[in-house]
Amino acid sequence: MTKEVFIRDVMAKPATIAKSAKITEALDKMLDEGIDPLIAVNNNSVVGTVSRKAIAEKLGSKQNSTIAPTAIHVASVVEEEFTSVYPDESINVLIPLLQQYKLVVVYDADHKLIGQVGAGDLLKKFQPEGGINGALEKAVTIEAEERVVHLRRRMLDDNITRFIVSEKEKYTGIVTETDVAIALRKFRESVEGNHQDHRIRNLLVKDIMSSPLVSVERTAKVSDIVALMLKKNISSVPVMDKGKLAGIVTRASLVKAL
Repeated sequence: MTKEVFIRDVMAKPATIAKSAKITEALDKMLDEGIDPLIAVNNNSVVGTVSRKAIAEKLGSKQNSTIAPTAIHVASVVEEEFTSVYPDESINVLIPLLQQYKLVVVYDADHKLIGQVGAGDLLKKFQPEGGINGALEKAVTIEAEERVVHLRRRMLDDNITRFIVSEKEKYTGIVTETDVAIALRKFRESVEGNHQDHRIRNLLVKDIMSSPLVSVERTAKVSDIVALMLKKNISSVPVMDKGKLAGIVTRASLVKAL
């Protein structure tokens, strides 16, 4: 990086949610503003972050099956581990931080919250110079007819955040933590507690996936992929090579490639 750039040059306005708010409010705000995670605050003090993944896990837990989503508070899904920087620090400190955290909190000299930086904010300014191959990760697939309960188990056990959905030897969609969170919220709000255990077993991946699949060819430029992510407000793009799935590029993999 030839020109010195500071945190203040890339940071965005902080997106916050009160610790006392409902998780449904948090999810709605994330979807409306295209943000994940949100900064959780209590009396104007940062207490952690709340992510779509944490909400999906909470809504999918049997322990909470009898509780309405609107009765579950953000406090129960707050992840207290987060990191912070100051606006006059060099942009170079962000790269290793964003390789570990989804979000970096920005404080002023008085320790007041003034901003945040996510992978997308950094990628607007800086992108890997080595091409798409340096940011390509293995893509994990799942069948469209697979049950959502099995999908969730694979997500939790293998720490997988997204699957490319295949159907009749074609790739028809993608299913992520966001799709799971939205689907489980709708399910919990529409199905009575005593029927949930039986009904959820009939929920299939094809019922909740995002479709059609937005993908790029392996010859695509990194700048074009970043532009696509920002335009579509998505965090990952599958990469095809002559009709075959070559892998996937994510915002996180692009930051790692910097």
